[in-house]
Formats: sequence, structure tokens, C-alpha cells
Amino acid sequence: MQSGFITNIQRFSIHDGPGIRTTVFLKGCNLRCYWCHNPETLDIRPQLQLFLDRCIGCGECFERCPQGGHIVVDGRREFHRDRCIGCGTCADTCYAQALVLVGEEKTVEEVVDVVLRDRPFYETSNGGVTLSGGEPLMQLDFSVAILERCREEGLHTAIETAANYAWSRVAAILSVTDLVMMDIKLIDPERHREATGVSNTRILENALRLGEQPQPLIVRTPIVPGVNDRAEDVAAIAEFVRGLPNLLYYELLPFHPLARGKYDSLDMPYRAVGLETPSKETMDALTDVALQFGIEARHA
Repeated sequence: MQSGFITNIQRFSIHDGPGIRTTVFLKGCNLRCYWCHNPETLDIRPQLQLFLDRCIGCGECFERCPQGGHIVVDGRREFHRDRCIGCGTCADTCYAQALVLVGEEKTVEEVVDVVLRDRPFYETSNGGVTLSGGEPLMQLDFSVAILERCREEGLHTAIETAANYAWSRVAAILSVTDLVMMDIKLIDPERHREATGVSNTRILENALRLGEQPQPLIVRTPIVPGVNDRAEDVAAIAEFVRGLPNLLYYELLPFHPLARGKYDSLDMPYRAVGLETPSKETMDALTDVALQFGIEARHA
């Protein structure tokens, strides 16, 4: 059976498309935005999160880890992440949840079974299922199979994507997708590479092609201080997206620093230190900039 790796299935979502939705967060992404709110989704493999403040010192993980990843040196515990294979054995024995395995292999039917539990809410709110991440296009076959099954059940389907893949992969998922929500973070290619680790050439090319598709398109920009929070940054994106025939609206999403704990638990450097959530006044002003280009614009 088709299977893939997910981090979470979030029920009763109201920010990932129309109506009440279930959002499936898949693992794996080929961008490296340094402010990413979901760092646990970047690597496609399962990863162990370590929350030392929860540890009760029972010592079970030292005995259970088959790789010897948990050790004591001079009376101090150490975790050697380079030895970890993501088996989850230590996490299964950690009653205090100081060790949490993020990333679980699920079959398509297991995912869809959870999604279908809230069918009555989709029907009364015109909601459905949304694939997010991470990046749904990284696990393309798995993503397509989930959406196919949801379509068979009559559910509205949506994806959240950066579309940083060959058009053939994007086209493959469109056949089972009713709504596309796409991130465009910057228009300037060099600044985009500095912020995300990749060029935006393919992203913008795919945005133009997505704009010609029958599926409605929502373009989103996470507003990150020092990255794209200037009026000219938003103006450049708004000017670009106003030429997309199927654009529903353009949405600005404020950065938040709440992911710091996730980075610490994964031993990942948090490069967004010191950045604060843009004020409502800033978000209002940037939304007004976008509105000047004759498109519908809003902010979260």
C-alpha cells in the first residue's frame, strides 16, 4: 500500500482553505527559509525531538536505544544525534515525553480514515482536506494518492506549496486538487536565494503557469522582518500576481517566533533570533500597498 511520512493531522483547521478542514502536514521540503515555522517538516526522515526540561532521569532511554545514542559522560547526559536512526524506541519508553519522535509513516488509507471522521463539518462549512508541510510535492505519489481517495469521497481538496519543482510534478497533483495556495516570498532572485537557499526562477515560472489553470489560486507571503517587510517588496509581488487570471486573493501572513522551541529540540540553529511579529499597523499598511494594484488582498 502507498505510504509516506507525516508529522501531524490537524483537525478543525480554519486557516488552510475555505470552511472547516483537516490539514495533513507532510515531511520534507526543498527550501530552507531560515524563519521556517515548521522545522520538523524540513527533513523527510523521522527525527527525535529532545525536551530536556521534561526529563525525569529514569534512564530508560540509555538502555533501550539500539544505537547507543543516549549516554552519560561525567554525570551529564548526552544525545548523539548522528547515531540516531529515527526508530523511536527511546521515545516509546519515555513516559515524560522528553523524547518525541516527529515523523510517522502512514498509509494512504490511515490518513484518509482520519480525514473522513469530520465529513459532517466539511459538508456544513464547505470545507475539506488540505495537504501542507513541509512540501506536498516532495512526496508526490503519496500526496496524489491521498487526494485521489478524498476526491472519491466527494471532499474538496487543497494544497499549500512553494511549487519549487519541475512543472511535471505540479501538473501531476493538479488533476486531484480543487484549490492551490502558493507561497511567493520575494521577487528579487538574489534576495530570495539568501533568504531561502534557492533561486525563485522556477517558482515564479510555475506561478505564471498555475495562473492559467482552472483551479483557483491563493498567493501568500509570510511577512518576515528584514526579509520582505518593506512596501516595495510587497508591491513587487502584488504587481506580479495581479496578472494571474485565476487569482482569488493575495494574503499576507505575519512571522511569529513561536517555533524557537522546535529548533532547540532538534538541535537546529535558530537564525530568526530577535525577530518580532509585525504589528497590526505594519500588516495593515502592507495590505494597503497590495490593494493599490487592483487585487483583493488581506492579512491574517
